[in-house]
Amino acid sequence: MHSQSRILTHPTSAAPQAPERLALLYKAAADLLRLHILRLLRTESLGVLEMCSILDIRQSALSHHLKVLFTASLVSTRREGNAIFYRRAFLAPDDPFAAQKRSIFSGADLLPLAGAAEARLAAVKQQREQHSREFFTRVADRFQQNQELVAELQQYAGSLRDLLHGLALPAHATVLEVGPGAGNLLALLSQVGGRVIALDNSAEMLGKARATVASAALHNVELMLGDPATALARGLKADLVIFSMVLHHLASPATAFADSAKLLEAGGCLLIVDLCRHNQDWVRDSCGDLWRGFEPEELSGWAAQAGFEQGQSLFLSLRNGFQVQMRLFHLPRPLATLPFAAP
Repeated sequence: MHSQSRILTHPTSAAPQAPERLALLYKAAADLLRLHILRLLRTESLGVLEMCSILDIRQSALSHHLKVLFTASLVSTRREGNAIFYRRAFLAPDDPFAAQKRSIFSGADLLPLAGAAEARLAAVKQQREQHSREFFTRVADRFQQNQELVAELQQYAGSLRDLLHGLALPAHATVLEVGPGAGNLLALLSQVGGRVIALDNSAEMLGKARATVASAALHNVELMLGDPATALARGLKADLVIFSMVLHHLASPATAFADSAKLLEAGGCLLIVDLCRHNQDWVRDSCGDLWRGFEPEELSGWAAQAGFEQGQSLFLSLRNGFQVQMRLFHLPRPLATLPFAAP
């Protein structure tokens, strides 16, 4: 998964003027392989070698096409440890070519992924997920201690409690927490929902949560081994889905938003609690993080793609230099269910 490519940077010499920028944009789009790259990056951040494997292309050839796309500001890069990951560029409100870029992205999205590419992409995700599961199997007994070196719940629990109670969920509401870890949030969640389901794909971590549930006698909390796909297969529906310090462990963070949209009842809420983007590599080894936090625009973009509307956002700086973001997203109700809709 590691790439030997360096992060591309825009030249500091005279920036291209508007006509040149427009020409670079359409040049980048005038190649089928580059459109397939944009299609592949629709909801994914992928490394160079991962894309080489998925698209069955040499690294030198792929690097050339990525450079063209980067120069046209259609993709951006981020470093995760020794690997460089590419993603689609986010469209800034003041970008004079946002409409053209949006059109190019929409056109690329119409391209189907070949069966072989789809299978290779799935294999890349499975490899990341396997890495994550193996990590949690190894460190289940000390994971909470390691996690508290980064973001101790006590430092932001009060703000999270206020946010959750402010949702004013009905007494019968179902709350689903994905990746509960040792179950530190379950007592709070049991107060805001009538039914709480803790879903984790690590049997070792679920055992920790089970001990927490038993110790606190949380009678409305259920434990489920699996991932969101497991919950979907069982026909589970929730009023609130929460990922607390979990997204940076996921192979495909964008998938969490898409899965949550399917799991939520109309009008339901998705709450993401995670780290803002940071540069502290040591957490990859200590806590098994696949991603060094996220830019707020990343979460907003994935939420919009999954059909969510943005709600309240709260950002808290921690003593050790990390910053936590709490992001609330709402799934719109069908128009016919709104109180002002015509009968």
